[in-house]
Amino acid sequence: MEGETGCNSYPAGEIEYVGKRYNIIREGLAEILELQKAQPPRGPRSSEEKQQTVFYNPVQQFNRDLSVLAIRAFAADLAAIRHKRKARRNEDLPRKNKNQKKKREVVETHGEENVHPSKRHCTNSARDRANGIATESRTASVPEDLSANPAGQEPMSPLKILEGVKTEQGMEQGLRDSSSPKNAPLKEDIPYANDEYPQEPGFNPVAAHPHNSESTDGNTKVDTFAFRILDALSATGLRALRYAKEIPAVSSVTAMDLSSSATASIRLNVDHNHLGAKIREVQGDAKAHMYAMGTSNQPLYHVIDLDPYGTAVPFLDGAIQAISNGGLLCVTCTDSGVLASIGYSEKTFSQYGGLPWKGPQCHEVALRIVLNAIASSAARYGLAIEPLLSLKVDFYVRVFVRVRRSPADVKFLASKTMVVYNCDQGCGAWSPQYFAHNREKINKQGDSFSTHSLPHAPSASSYCEHCGFKTHLSGPMWGGPLHNPYFIQKILDLLPLLDKKVYGTLPRIEGMLTLALNESLDDLQHRQDTTIVSSDPSASSSSPEPILSIPPSSRDPHPFFFTPANLARAVHSSVPSDAAFRGALMRLGYRTTRSHTQPGSIRTDAPWSVIWEVMREWIRQKSPQKHEAPKPGTAGYGILQKDRSHAKLLRAKQELRAALDAAKNIEALTTEVQAALFRIAQAEKAGETQQSSETEQCPIGVREGKEGLRSPPSKVQNDAAVKLSTLDIIFDENLGKKGQGAPNMVRYQMNPRANWGPMSKAKVEP
Repeated sequence: MEGETGCNSYPAGEIEYVGKRYNIIREGLAEILELQKAQPPRGPRSSEEKQQTVFYNPVQQFNRDLSVLAIRAFAADLAAIRHKRKARRNEDLPRKNKNQKKKREVVETHGEENVHPSKRHCTNSARDRANGIATESRTASVPEDLSANPAGQEPMSPLKILEGVKTEQGMEQGLRDSSSPKNAPLKEDIPYANDEYPQEPGFNPVAAHPHNSESTDGNTKVDTFAFRILDALSATGLRALRYAKEIPAVSSVTAMDLSSSATASIRLNVDHNHLGAKIREVQGDAKAHMYAMGTSNQPLYHVIDLDPYGTAVPFLDGAIQAISNGGLLCVTCTDSGVLASIGYSEKTFSQYGGLPWKGPQCHEVALRIVLNAIASSAARYGLAIEPLLSLKVDFYVRVFVRVRRSPADVKFLASKTMVVYNCDQGCGAWSPQYFAHNREKINKQGDSFSTHSLPHAPSASSYCEHCGFKTHLSGPMWGGPLHNPYFIQKILDLLPLLDKKVYGTLPRIEGMLTLALNESLDDLQHRQDTTIVSSDPSASSSSPEPILSIPPSSRDPHPFFFTPANLARAVHSSVPSDAAFRGALMRLGYRTTRSHTQPGSIRTDAPWSVIWEVMREWIRQKSPQKHEAPKPGTAGYGILQKDRSHAKLLRAKQELRAALDAAKNIEALTTEVQAALFRIAQAEKAGETQQSSETEQCPIGVREGKEGLRSPPSKVQNDAAVKLSTLDIIFDENLGKKGQGAPNMVRYQMNPRANWGPMSKAKVEP
């Protein structure tokens, strides 16, 4: 069943090449060949997983389908950036011609000897054009020294690097191969191969291109540019085949593998799919190839896809060298046993530079550790990253990251890197600690700038403030946003145009992307105030707009999530429904959403003190403890001791503790204790009158809004400012069910099949 398995790859027949019979495996619009060979059964998985002569895992079709759509959306965004740059250059052209005309008039009036020497080359060119002397076009060739700015030419735009031009010493020009003749056309002049557009029902390759325009004669004019992809660990070449067939913007794909048998398989599959003009197979070490790109006169890649068997960390530094400015880095790590468990914490740190997490949030922490490893590798070269999409899928993590050259943005890395104090053996609460702080200031000219400072440490006690258990340290990890909501929306806009027979995992893609789109609480609030403009490629637009970028200083203010099941386990009670718990938090004015990494998860901006107070109220109102209550010394016992029924006793103890701390001698101690006892007695006399007056007030500085909801406070307040004993907690399930999307949406995939996983490596006889 496609809706459950999430893949529709299937044998599509047989074929014979050079006297050998092959099975045809079709996925998307591509086909790969597997040699027919009788194999004896081996191991307990022989019924589900036979020994492969080529590596192919149908479970990862979701990964490949999503990668095709993500790169397709990125290519459209890159085209919009180039289109905008071209439009801006055309707008500046009349102004430049006007200035050149004025300079020519100066020469004719005052003579060339009266013109400043630095401007004579401009007037000479203008005079030559006026006299009909042909001048060499700047677009016909590229200067040998790109770091210089030859006279008469406009300054090098930073967006020029986006097309593959490296201007710093030791980096490549990236516009023309070294083997190309001097006057050969630029690489950006490579046209699209229209015969390779996906042949989907109702698919129009011209309309699908992100910036086509109508010419004056009614014919469609296509703007062309180069778009290069590296499939660094290609195996059968299936990814490269699908990228070449299903992404209209692709001009060339390099499929690389270290194995000679894998390279032969790639060559066979390329010939079978008739893609020899687009795909180039290369046998060699991917790390060496990518490092060489930074020093050779070869064009850089706009997209690099790393999907190794295990960790991708050894390839990250080389990928940073080979990717163009503004390029897309796609990374898969399948070593979840290292990233998402504490069984190999020493290996996690040695490979990724961070310690893992114990608890249900371990997969989100795995994503953040991988992103931190990429950001650290890029920062060494003055490159900043922007995560466009970060997902935990099945047994692996998959991230799509834009890499930009921006030393100014790199300075924000410390303020987006954090360690977390995790109460993993107690109640499960956590507290983040960032490595640095930044503040935006305004100078005398009215321009804004950022200052960076060291943080106070530590930000939390070594013991959990809620249950009293010891906390453990996790990280360093990425503390910024995991996704760009505008990029996700661009992919979602593509889905209605696709054929489900080609993309068999569309229901799961839609569900997971919708979860990711709504995952960030700040993005959720922003979408409530503004509307994300649809980027439907079928819509006619003469000037497509690039995807908005996330500010480089942005943090994720509310990372991670909790599950009501874990809360109930700590205090030995029944489990409240997700809707009831969400409704209670929403009535208090807090925002809630889900996490794509865990079913039954709740992300919220409520502090942990409020979360536990809601749980205590659940026990008091809905689920009195019928079993044995938590014993002293357990996390649940410490949490339940802070019940609102013990509020008076807790306040009295705090008063006496403050009196003891304030006393300097015995006489002062007596006076302070007597004063504290008097205040306690006065509060007791006030009794219910004071309690009722406090209950009528909004406890956290919020006001009533629509449907009885309380608007969130305009300023984040300390947890201590929240009077827990006065919170009016109502478990409103109807309210908690609102804003959850379509009821039949596939949000969390069940195991696609028995014995699913990364599968064994392909075995080929020598």
